[in-house]
Amino acid sequence: MNRSSSSVSVRGSKHTLPGVLMALTIAASACAVQPPPAANPPAQPAPAQPAASGEPIYIGVSGPLTGPNARYGVQWKKGFDLALDAINGKGGVRGRKLEYIFEDSQSDPKQSVVVAQKFVADPRIVIELGDFSSPASMAASPIYQRAGLVQFGFTNSHPDFTKGGDYMWSNSATQADLSPALAEFAHSTLGLNRLAVFYLNTDWGKATYDLFQQHAKKIGAEIVAAEAYLPDEKDFRSALTRARDANPDGIVLISYQADGAQIVQQLATTDLKVPIVGASSLHSPDFLRLGGAAVEGVYIRGQFSPEDLRPTVQAFVQAYRAKYNEEPDFFAAHAYDTMNIVAALIEVAGPDRRAIRDAFTQIKDVPSVIYGKVTFNPETRRVANPQFVDLIVKDGKFVTWDGSKQAGQ
Repeated sequence: MNRSSSSVSVRGSKHTLPGVLMALTIAASACAVQPPPAANPPAQPAPAQPAASGEPIYIGVSGPLTGPNARYGVQWKKGFDLALDAINGKGGVRGRKLEYIFEDSQSDPKQSVVVAQKFVADPRIVIELGDFSSPASMAASPIYQRAGLVQFGFTNSHPDFTKGGDYMWSNSATQADLSPALAEFAHSTLGLNRLAVFYLNTDWGKATYDLFQQHAKKIGAEIVAAEAYLPDEKDFRSALTRARDANPDGIVLISYQADGAQIVQQLATTDLKVPIVGASSLHSPDFLRLGGAAVEGVYIRGQFSPEDLRPTVQAFVQAYRAKYNEEPDFFAAHAYDTMNIVAALIEVAGPDRRAIRDAFTQIKDVPSVIYGKVTFNPETRRVANPQFVDLIVKDGKFVTWDGSKQAGQ
């Protein structure tokens, strides 16, 4: 690996290596895995070749392990590893262990393209997971499509992601679902009528805001202030002053955990004391850690709660607590689901790139922590009927909102 910004970790046999290495030890076979061949141009992908029986089946992961979104990659790994403990503990899939090779893209479109070229050229990789952000994934989609390698963008909510080709699939709800749900929560459920919205000035943020404001207006809410900000922005005082002067009765954050926490902290120093409602992207431990006491009472329309009593959820939560001694968040749960979906695909298709693509229409009702059961819509190439859960930060934790309003509401 020649990129200083890239690191690689390989999971399945619990080995993690720096990005400059591609060799790893496989305990089951005690043989060294050779580095992948040099990346071919995307127009000349290396065809996937069946590995010898008993060798691991490899999954490529493109996502952030460094940079501003690194925490999401950390949570992914926890979910992946927990799922693999169970999958490989039962003998793997078709008698072979599953392992993943995690390339650090920093969720940067330029880096995700480099990762894609490596993965399509490596015949061991039978499916790719990621990238974290829709722009990073969509930049690499043409490479995966031409190579015939599934790009499973499991956190990609941009409605256009799966339109990139028949090798693009996702179990993420889209912004077309998430944004109206957020507007309904803020206005119809919490009773907020005059909204000041802070949103990331990225493709994801702008698309989410556009859909949010359209639905908010449709249901009778008024957007009294809309503040777009750059991902590396740190000082929100001027934007908060403008928001305060618009006299909102609620703040909406279309943000990631770090910038969302900063906005809430700086908001706490002003005289604007109104409810704060966040997108599901804030459902991360770093939002709590970085925001501290300031994020207490923030509402989130999410997709996962550890308090959900369904047996599938509680089995996951208990196993996660036992392994990591912490509460799982949405991103860990979603990664856990995703690895189990991948196992179901390979069980049906075998370690064959094209057959794995076709298997998305064959698997039905795969058990899921997030959705209950997963079946894919062959037209949208996404999971049908996404579900939502209303959360609030209470005593430094994300808990299911009980429906009671806070003082002053």
